[in-house]
Amino acid sequence: MKTLEEQLEAAGLHVFGCCERISDYGPDLLQNAPLLQDFTPAEADILGASMRLVRAEPGQVLIREGDAGDWMLLLLKGTVDVTKRMQSVAEANAQAQDDGLANEAPREVAVSRVAVLRRGAAMGEMSMLDSEPRYSSCIAIEAVEAAALGRHEIALLIRDHPGVGAKLMVKITQLMAQRLRNVSNHLVRLLRKR
Repeated sequence: MKTLEEQLEAAGLHVFGCCERISDYGPDLLQNAPLLQDFTPAEADILGASMRLVRAEPGQVLIREGDAGDWMLLLLKGTVDVTKRMQSVAEANAQAQDDGLANEAPREVAVSRVAVLRRGAAMGEMSMLDSEPRYSSCIAIEAVEAAALGRHEIALLIRDHPGVGAKLMVKITQLMAQRLRNVSNHLVRLLRKR
């Protein structure tokens, strides 16, 4: 099994140590980041000691749609564009063949913006938990600093600091429940327009 650092490097991200003093990013991060809202500064620092600091330049991919990954990111600085392919490359090329364009260059795949994430947002938690391929891509719009947390590090956190680990799992569950609620509401709005 690859370490978190090896997984991040394989994804094209460079690790700059751990985030031991995540509370140094300011009280507004603890207040505004949904993942950290109920954490005291001391608890956030315990969590931060389990996380790895990564940086990305504008245009750099943090998370690539379709990739495997058992880690998530907490955005500490910067802005990230979340995009989703509207069809796979294979589907686009199959469509080109159906259209009699098989000898032409591969078609561009349509991409749609799903969201723009700012400081305090979490990304990648679904794949971290269920080991399924990444649902969307996350690309740095401006210089980014993020804290990476892997499934293995969460297991160690639960073992060594059960209160902090339990609080983290509750927060991740709440984030995912809120996202499901938002998607459900969006789907209802779309169905009403029909």
